Amino acid sequence: MLANPRAFFSVKCFPSASFGFFPQSCLGARPRTPCSAALQSSGCRSSPREFELGDMEGGTVSLQEWQGWGTVSPVPSMVTEVIQDLKLLEKISDAQMSFGGNGGKLQGEFKVVEDKKHRAKYESLGDSEKKLQFFSARQIACRLLGSRGYLCQNCWLPTDDCMCSKLRQCRLWSGMRFWLYMHPKDFLRQNNTGKLLWQVFGVQSATLCLFGIAEDEDIMWNTFKASGKSKVWCLYPSKNGVERSVQDALCLAHTKFESVSDVKKDEDDILHFVLIDGTWSNSAAMFKRMKERAKLVWGDEDLPCISLATGASAMHKLRPQPSWDRTCTAAAAVALLSELQLISQFSPYGFDEQAEAVEDALRVLLEALTTRRIRMGRSISRKVRCTSNIC
Repeated sequence: MLANPRAFFSVKCFPSASFGFFPQSCLGARPRTPCSAALQSSGCRSSPREFELGDMEGGTVSLQEWQGWGTVSPVPSMVTEVIQDLKLLEKISDAQMSFGGNGGKLQGEFKVVEDKKHRAKYESLGDSEKKLQFFSARQIACRLLGSRGYLCQNCWLPTDDCMCSKLRQCRLWSGMRFWLYMHPKDFLRQNNTGKLLWQVFGVQSATLCLFGIAEDEDIMWNTFKASGKSKVWCLYPSKNGVERSVQDALCLAHTKFESVSDVKKDEDDILHFVLIDGTWSNSAAMFKRMKERAKLVWGDEDLPCISLATGASAMHKLRPQPSWDRTCTAAAAVALLSELQLISQFSPYGFDEQAEAVEDALRVLLEALTTRRIRMGRSISRKVRCTSNIC
């Protein structure tokens, strides 16, 4: 997740002690497939994970399975097409599909055959939009198949390391909605923190939108079009030098806020906050695509951006970042909620409690990942990619 620091928001560095949470019913969230004991396998699995498409009904991913991973869209047509192509290739090549490593990557002899085939198809697509959609669909299809029966659908961790029972849900204020605009390479990534938002708030309050997936992007932009540009904000560093704080941005929105209640607001009255969930190297293309779509919808690619007061995330302990002053998606959401709490007309809405719930989830994820790495004999120290805070 990307944020442009004006000052430092303190994200706690949590100890590695055990934290116990009582599971609560998810407020407004759709029930998903639980971690089944029948699907559990060794957390230290190092051998490739073999997968037979013949075991799937029709060689496709069902709507229940697709939405079980945290999505709200129908199964993307191009993802289904890629899976069907993989099924056919497995049949004619006589090489069994197998996955391994981070992100459910193809391995073995089948990988060699499939790599040639998908590169040829990519080059045959003359339209850049079709190339992007194919790239995204293939990434997601492989991750879906490679994670099936291995990762928990809720928390995206191996089933032996499932942390779902330690998470607590919280109701997000009904007048706002998060959108997790996620790069395909972050989909089903174990150390991804954007997933925590819909685990805590539910998929209707924190909605996943996958970059390059037409079905997801159409849902998001149709919602934005109905709400209007004045109610859509992107948490991304401004490229034109004009930075707006949370307070300045919401004052410009001229939105009328009612007293705090559980009454559901009309969709047109909701404030939408987009969190770009991807690596820094992928973020520029994602933001550019958002500006292009904004121009089609509103006739102007000047997408409103918010500057947050953020600092280093607790996740810096485990995963490398370009610099310590850049933060993760969940920590950026915490910063936004905390700044909203400081605005007088928002103070009754309990944003401090909502921010604390996300911080707790981030702590649980950090502990689960740390425990797994220690058990597997892997380092829990952050790799330093650069020696300067200025990148």
